[in-house]
Amino acid sequence: MAAREELMALMRQFTVEADRYVDVASDRDSLYRTDLHALSIMMGAARAGLTVTPGLLREELNLSSPATTALVDRLDSAGHVTRRRSDVDRRQVHLEMTDKARTTGAMLFAPLARHINGALDRYTDADLTLLRDMMQDVTDATIAAKMEAQNDARDGDDAD
Repeated sequence: MAAREELMALMRQFTVEADRYVDVASDRDSLYRTDLHALSIMMGAARAGLTVTPGLLREELNLSSPATTALVDRLDSAGHVTRRRSDVDRRQVHLEMTDKARTTGAMLFAPLARHINGALDRYTDADLTLLRDMMQDVTDATIAAKMEAQNDARDGDDAD
């Protein structure tokens, strides 16, 4: 049981340190945390072949419509995204990351990736497979907890 508690403590510490890294790195490029989260969502969507819209960002980031508009305006003004109208539905706006956004993201996260890769170098492929599976399970559990918290919050709102 002590190993499980130590692992949980280390995961909490990793989360805090990762947040601190993002704060320091993003401050250097005058990006807000929400901007970085939006770019991360866009990168994931691009890998999955999905189209990114302001509505998708609003949902994923749990933002209001005005906050989403401000976010997209900031990213557009900074040269990190471009907007284009859908060929199918001209009312819908599609967002695309620019090369500047990809370059900025690479510069922001290259030091972190280099240090983490150095730490992972000491593990065998079998160890890394186990760690990958564990991280996927932990991520899935975190998403399930988030969904539960969202449902609890909605249920609490209904009680008012």
